[in-house]
Amino acid sequence: MASSNFIDYVKFCSRSGKGGAGSVHFRREKHVPKGGPDGGNGGRGGHVILRGNRQLWTLLHLRYKKHVLADDGNPGEGGNRSGLEGKDVILEVPLGTIAKDAETGEKIVEILEEGQEVILTPGGRGGLGNDNFKTATNQIPYYAQPGEDGQEQWIVLELKVLADIGLVGFPNAGKSTLLSVMSAAKPEIGDYPFTTLVPNLGVVGYRDNKSFVIADIPGIIEGASEGKGLGIRFLRHIERNSMLLFMVPVDSDNIQKDYEILLQELTKYNPELLDKQRMLAVTKADMLDEDLITEMTKELPQGVPAIFISSVAHYNLDKLKDMLWEKLNA
Repeated sequence: MASSNFIDYVKFCSRSGKGGAGSVHFRREKHVPKGGPDGGNGGRGGHVILRGNRQLWTLLHLRYKKHVLADDGNPGEGGNRSGLEGKDVILEVPLGTIAKDAETGEKIVEILEEGQEVILTPGGRGGLGNDNFKTATNQIPYYAQPGEDGQEQWIVLELKVLADIGLVGFPNAGKSTLLSVMSAAKPEIGDYPFTTLVPNLGVVGYRDNKSFVIADIPGIIEGASEGKGLGIRFLRHIERNSMLLFMVPVDSDNIQKDYEILLQELTKYNPELLDKQRMLAVTKADMLDEDLITEMTKELPQGVPAIFISSVAHYNLDKLKDMLWEKLNA
């Protein structure tokens, strides 16, 4: 995990800039001995801003940024000249990023659109210069406002992968193999559990130059919602998928039971996941003949569209694409 370039969690201290102080100044020109106050306002402190960027898919670039500091605003000057605003700090983040208060866990904002900008930590306001305080009874005010202090808070950024279809299954169910065959993605593939340690995304080409995005989510095991295996760390990525493709290998002792366990773990984590469209792909079907497939079809879970596939033999993959596309555009 230490060498992975997929980072979906970062924590840092965000501090906005202090507002500049207002100026105490009086106009002094030749032949104008009593020109009156002309102190300008202080500049606003810099904001810390989040901006959505669809070209990013990880928070890796923020991993070692432990302190994000915006510039202070400049003080006002004579001649009613306002001070310069502090320079804002703009943090580019992938779509699907959620910002939370690290102490309370409260969600501050969610970035879902390209170019979306949200002020995460606002800068302090600049103080008013003495020109703002002149009155008929006080024509020479010798005071101005100080600038407001900037804000400081610890922020947590969490990334939830955005994809059309999420692959859900136990470790070694063939999710990575399917992704590598159907897209240009090159996830690590092995014949041992937990080969996939981070989500992988792949774009699947379809007819007439159409496409959809598939996310390979690290394997779920029974008890994942309670912290077993890789725990719930990657379950949140499933929330951002339009539909879920459950994958169970054909050599499973009980395909229906495995499907129900997977569904149960998702339900424990977030009951709203039940509202998503679901499909079942029985993998490694190249080990079966047509008669056995017909017989096993009768034992599959009811109420969910199912298909037997083989990524290695490319068996039924085109039909799978058709079913997925039809479901996505239903």
